[in-house]
Amino acid sequence: MTAAGPPEGVRRLRAIAERALGLRFDDSKSAFLSEILQRRLNHTGRRLKDYLLRFELGEPPIDELRLLAQELTVTETYFFRNAEQLQALVEVALPSRARARPGQTLRVLSAGCASGEEPYSLAMMLYGQPAARPWDVELQAIDVNPAMLKRAEQGRYSAWALRETPPDVQARCFRPQGRDFLLDERFRTLVTFSERNLSREDPAFWRPESFDVVFCRNVLMYFSADVAAAVVARLASSLAPGGFLFLGYAETLRGLSQDFHLLHTHGTFYYQRRHAWERLPAGAGAGETSAWIARERASEGPAQTPPLPVAPPRGSLSNGARSSFSADAPAEESSDEASDRAWVDTIRRAAERVESLTAPVPPLGGPPAAGLPRRSWDVSVAVELMRQEKFADALAVVKALPAESAHDPDVLLLRAVLLTNGGELTAAEALCAEVLRRDELSAGAHYLMALCREGAGDRAGAADQDQTAAYLDPSFAMPRLHLGLLARRSGDQNAAQRELREAHRLLQSEEPSRLLLFGGGFTREALLALCRAELTASGGAP
Repeated sequence: MTAAGPPEGVRRLRAIAERALGLRFDDSKSAFLSEILQRRLNHTGRRLKDYLLRFELGEPPIDELRLLAQELTVTETYFFRNAEQLQALVEVALPSRARARPGQTLRVLSAGCASGEEPYSLAMMLYGQPAARPWDVELQAIDVNPAMLKRAEQGRYSAWALRETPPDVQARCFRPQGRDFLLDERFRTLVTFSERNLSREDPAFWRPESFDVVFCRNVLMYFSADVAAAVVARLASSLAPGGFLFLGYAETLRGLSQDFHLLHTHGTFYYQRRHAWERLPAGAGAGETSAWIARERASEGPAQTPPLPVAPPRGSLSNGARSSFSADAPAEESSDEASDRAWVDTIRRAAERVESLTAPVPPLGGPPAAGLPRRSWDVSVAVELMRQEKFADALAVVKALPAESAHDPDVLLLRAVLLTNGGELTAAEALCAEVLRRDELSAGAHYLMALCREGAGDRAGAADQDQTAAYLDPSFAMPRLHLGLLARRSGDQNAAQRELREAHRLLQSEEPSRLLLFGGGFTREALLALCRAELTASGGAP
């Protein structure tokens, strides 16, 4: 650590970055922040104390904030990144919006556009094809980094930025300029760039329901949780009902918003903004829900249309549902015998006692999703009975909770787990569907739905639900294990090896409480042994 960037100075710079730009940096970035702080002190000629106080007292100095943003923001990107999402835009999102707003110009925003590769990719997708599209699109792009915006407006890029650009598109849309490539002017003029700070209020720009599609990829991951939730709320408000939101592959709205449906097409996940009549009041029963929908639907007027049913709404278990089973696997059962049976059958036949947890069981649902107040119900007796594999007794305890608990996604989820372990898959699936109606981004509910779908003989549906659970919570081991078993039974050994290796990695750090809830009566050691055995059987190395 340099003299100019002592720990206290770095801590204060981190606080300034989060408050002024919404950017979050953990301790692993201390050296990076120290170097930036030293450069800014050298450039301005100010002492550390004076430099930091300029940001900490009142409004930050705009010019210096813009220069600091250049140093702090990530600028790596390339053309046609995550091409599956671009296909979903052209084949799903824009046709849907064109039907909802016939004859009107559709507005698309690239938020956090960096040096322009993303919005220009959109421009080439929309207007670089021989056949004309049946809609007009206005493309806007924003970023907090003025240096990147200047590069974007110039439209000059290295060969590395074009590494995923198809050769025919490169020949048609770019021309060589020295060692670089210059984007054709007809595409550069299609995008309007402006400097905007996503973490700040900007009512003149974020007008309600003003956009049809928003791309905000690989941006939320750099924000603190509070800033990310505020940014998502701003994006939701600016999207028309039925509008679409595309995030980066490592980003989800889980725990941030309940304003969107999760969609899954073209091998990618993305979101569609709910209509007002779909955003149910917390704790509403079936009759109240019907009345709410009728009132809200009527208030929107005849011009509003329901979202396009691109794919069934996907949810997942309550935000990080955190209990798991821990029982020894039947020693006499071979890997081949296990792989020939549905995983849910293996769960039902696990007869060993569940071991005591190594950590207390936290609330099943984890932190509530933004805007959804949730009451905690005491399910400790049910969890204790479940640890003893007294599923019927545990289910009776859950059913005896106060009537209003039946509207709590966590309680519904626990009941679904108990029904699944008891082999009552039809009833369990109905409860999972109810959980997802209330909390569509619940990774655990999606995993249970996968078990139910497999039990019904729908392996494709089971895999789809597992993929959704794994997307919503990349640390969740059980959907990866289930995907590996499904792939092995279908003969896809490469996919089986990939998923089983990932499951083995995740199981080593999986929370004991979540293993209790979703581990099917097996200990961590038994699940790890199952992964290794299945990997060997599929021709892979454990």
